Amino acid sequence: MAANSETQVRKRMRRNGRQGTGNGRYAHIVGWGIEVPERVLSNDEIERMVETSDEWIRDRTGIAERRIADERDTTATLGLRAARKALTQANLSPRDLDLIIVATSSPTHLFPATANTIQDKLGASRAGAFDLLAACTGFIYAVSLAAAHIEAGMANAVLVIGTETLSRILDWQDRSTCILFGDGAGAFVLCASETPGGVRASVLHSDGSGGDHLYARSGVRTSWNGPPTEQSLVMNGQEVFRFASRVMAQATEEVLEQAGLAIDDVDVIIPHQANIRIIQAAARGLKLPMDRFFVNIERYGNTSTASIPIAVVEAVEQGQLKSNDRLVLVGFGAGLTWGAMLIEWDVVPSARSYLQDALRESWYILAHVRSMVRRLLRVLEAIFWKQPRDTQHRATRLPDDKEQTD
Repeated sequence: MAANSETQVRKRMRRNGRQGTGNGRYAHIVGWGIEVPERVLSNDEIERMVETSDEWIRDRTGIAERRIADERDTTATLGLRAARKALTQANLSPRDLDLIIVATSSPTHLFPATANTIQDKLGASRAGAFDLLAACTGFIYAVSLAAAHIEAGMANAVLVIGTETLSRILDWQDRSTCILFGDGAGAFVLCASETPGGVRASVLHSDGSGGDHLYARSGVRTSWNGPPTEQSLVMNGQEVFRFASRVMAQATEEVLEQAGLAIDDVDVIIPHQANIRIIQAAARGLKLPMDRFFVNIERYGNTSTASIPIAVVEAVEQGQLKSNDRLVLVGFGAGLTWGAMLIEWDVVPSARSYLQDALRESWYILAHVRSMVRRLLRVLEAIFWKQPRDTQHRATRLPDDKEQTD
């Protein structure tokens, strides 16, 4: 009987996904910010690069232009500026953060993590930091993980960033991919609260058998002495389209079932901005008009992990997402991955003052100084630190035959 009961519990856990823990802690989004490069690349310019046309691109993707990072920007710098805006909106200092999660498909380095770079630039000295890779679904994965940390009592304030410079891993002679992607960043600050609401439910899925339909190589050699590999993004467009058109509606319905809500209870759906036809297919699958979806793909293209937060911030700024609205975020990406999240957008604007903003800006200056001092101390340590004599001897000499035998 006990074994049967345990089986039922496990089935229920699998069905319910990630929801509130019931311990009185809820994860609320209290700050948000975006950053996009200045450089705008229009369809007309792409026409001069590959055999395509503005009409063809608009008709098949809904994209008119995208933003491209120049040599002054990296995935880290775009994410940093979005993070600073989100902290200002939340009226929090970087030292209040417990954790920083960066979702990206185009990290500044293979390692260290882009999150570590941003943590240093923010001066968030108390925060752990790591990158998360789930392709275009990465931001949903990261927010779900942040909410779980908060609900479990492992963190009180978490910064989640989606940031990309996908233009740097594109083959600009491949017209099937170079027309689609752009660069940008978006960030959320999540905080613990005793008030019910915030992140209500989320579903996360993966099917690795479809991984070869959308991928980018790491640049790591295939063998220790082999030639470097290319990094260009590769996509089987038809397969990805079929997959995405199916799972977007399914994930939305699944997360609503977990929350005990119907589709009519949702005020706004913000999908991953990959292709207007995929969004239209999701609307048909859910039997909803397109005006229930927020779409800004025309101006940014597919910015992968930054896509959803950029759209959320613009929806707030345009008045399409208001306090007490119920919001569904839904996305898909390479992996193959997909997921959805239900959020109660019960955001109360934080009280701010010019003094608090000035102190926050001063903190960023101090963070820069602190980082430089730490680097200098490491240089001095390398110059003046002396290993114990016995340790030096053991580190520099080769082991003799007896030691090798031992």
